[in-house]
Amino acid sequence: MQKIPHYDEMTQLTANIKAWGQAFGFGQIGISGIDLQQHGQHLQHWLHKGFHGDLHYMAAHGEKRWRPELLVENTQSIISVRMDYLHHKPAPRSVPHYPQQGVIARYAQGRDYHKTLRKRLQQFAEKIKSEVNELGYRAFVDSAPVLERAVAEQAGLGWIGKNTMLINKQAGSFFFLGELFTNLPLIADTPTSHHCGSCSACLTICPTQAIVAPYQLDARLCISYLTIEYAGSIPVELRPLIGNRIFGCDDCQLICPWNRYAKLSAEDDFKARHGLDNLSLLALFAWDEATYLHKTEGSPIRRIGYEGFMRNIAIGLGNAPFDKQIVQALHHKKQNMSILVQEHIDWAINRQKSLL
Repeated sequence: MQKIPHYDEMTQLTANIKAWGQAFGFGQIGISGIDLQQHGQHLQHWLHKGFHGDLHYMAAHGEKRWRPELLVENTQSIISVRMDYLHHKPAPRSVPHYPQQGVIARYAQGRDYHKTLRKRLQQFAEKIKSEVNELGYRAFVDSAPVLERAVAEQAGLGWIGKNTMLINKQAGSFFFLGELFTNLPLIADTPTSHHCGSCSACLTICPTQAIVAPYQLDARLCISYLTIEYAGSIPVELRPLIGNRIFGCDDCQLICPWNRYAKLSAEDDFKARHGLDNLSLLALFAWDEATYLHKTEGSPIRRIGYEGFMRNIAIGLGNAPFDKQIVQALHHKKQNMSILVQEHIDWAINRQKSLL
């Protein structure tokens, strides 16, 4: 056990930390300082435009989002980690179209990443503490006012692309991020340069045109926001554009040329469970609440609740090619659902009939 080393020992400790992180299954480990002022200004501009919609927590916590030392006292450096989650590489630069299938974002098809990544991050921190007994730290996995993509960009894990995702030249963007705020004055990595160039594929492919300009996302139009974060009635004009995406959307990642380098994950937790990568909309719509609770146990999908899930699937069914079975299923389900879901079912029935 050793105390926090002096500056001349930091280079070796930083290298050791990265090696230890690799042993815990992280695809990459980077170190950053705590100056996020530029990203704080970008956040304020985004909030001022109202692009956060009902994500009121994004406007909370004051300066803590871009001043890590206010969130965790004595923070001197941040260790950022990347964990890949793909188990099957999608075809390069293509968005598959299976209108009868319920499309769930790839990150949500397996176990809830918060649990897997947090446990591994905690083990990583304990390893560091076993070597540096005066380590002070706090671990975060998308669970606090942390600008995680900004921190990861500062740590050299990639650059924030035009679709606002973090992109890595060697690993694409299909990965999770986690952070350790520490009191160690580690050697910071050099931020990577941006490599989107003149490409605008993500802006063009977005079904709802939610990427209103390079590096600017209007969450109120984003399918991930609408199907996961938003609990109300989805605007009628956006419903046809959602298609069969019932939980999240991967389109801007699937079309990104850098994702031809996306890494496959070795984590069994991220493998699709209960056939969630290949189930029809009708099969999913037939789930009762008990089935939903069973099939989504330990899954990110649990967070939107049964009513939210049925709302989203109803939209998908409305957008599917006409099928008498779909109309029958919608009528059958309607009587036992909330007013909110009934409204979306009525819309779906009318849209199905319009396809006759």
